[in-house]
Amino acid sequence: MIDEIRDLIDQYTAWLKDKTVLRQVENVDWVEITTPYLDRHNDYLQLYARRQNGRYVLTDDGYVIDDLVQSGCKLDTPKREALLKMTLAGFGVQLNGNRLEVQASPDNFARRKHDLIQAMLAVNDMFYLSVPMVASLFYEDVVAWLDANDIRYTPGVKFTGRSGFDHFFDFVIPKSRRQPERIIQTITRPARDTAEAAAFAWFDTREVRPPESKAYAFLNDQEQRVSSSVTGALENYHMLPVLWSTRSAVLTELVA
Repeated sequence: MIDEIRDLIDQYTAWLKDKTVLRQVENVDWVEITTPYLDRHNDYLQLYARRQNGRYVLTDDGYVIDDLVQSGCKLDTPKREALLKMTLAGFGVQLNGNRLEVQASPDNFARRKHDLIQAMLAVNDMFYLSVPMVASLFYEDVVAWLDANDIRYTPGVKFTGRSGFDHFFDFVIPKSRRQPERIIQTITRPARDTAEAAAFAWFDTREVRPPESKAYAFLNDQEQRVSSSVTGALENYHMLPVLWSTRSAVLTELVA
C-alpha cells in the first residue's frame, strides 16, 4: 500500500512539473508561471515571480480579486473582508492592494508557490457569487447549519501533508466516543478542478492523521447540478461527497 501511494504522489508531482510553463516577461524582471490548475473560466491559473533582495516575490498580479469584482462580486462588506483575511491567513498569503502575494526563499519556494495557488483557488471558489446569483456565502450557510445542529467544530485548520505541503480545511470535528475525527471542506463551485484540489489535499493529509479519520466535501448544488465526475473524483480518494440538498444524510454522524 505504501508503494502504491508513493507511486500516485510521484505521478502527481510529475504531472505538475510537466504541465507548468515558464515565460520571461518582456522588459521586466518578472517570470510568468502558468500552472495546470484551472480557474472558473477554465483558464490556467498564472502567477508571477521575481528575485528581490536574495528572496523571491510571488504574486497573482491582482487577477483573482479583480476578476471577481468585474464579475459583480464585491468584497467591500465587513463580513466578506473578514472572510477574505481569514482565508489568506490560513495559507500565509498577504494582500497587497488587490494582489495576493507571498515571500519565498530558495529553500521553501515550492511550498510557498503551492500556498499561493491554493489561496487563489480558495478565494476564487469562496467568493464566486453576485447578489442576483447567491444570497449568501455557501461557507456561511454551512456554518449556520453546523451551529443550528449543535455540531462542535474548529474552523480554519491547517495540516501538513505527507508531501510537506500545507493544506487548509474549513472545519474539523474532533473525535468522540462514537465517531472518529471528521474533516469538512466546502466547495462553493463544484467542478472537476476544485474537486481534484480538495481530493489531493485529503489524499496528501490522510496518512498523517489518525487512520480512522473521515473527510467530507460539502458541495453547493443550490445553483447547478453536481456532475458525477466531481463526486467520482472525491470518492476515488476516499473523500465523501455531500450534496448540500441532502446534507441531512450525514447529520447523525457529524453530531455524534
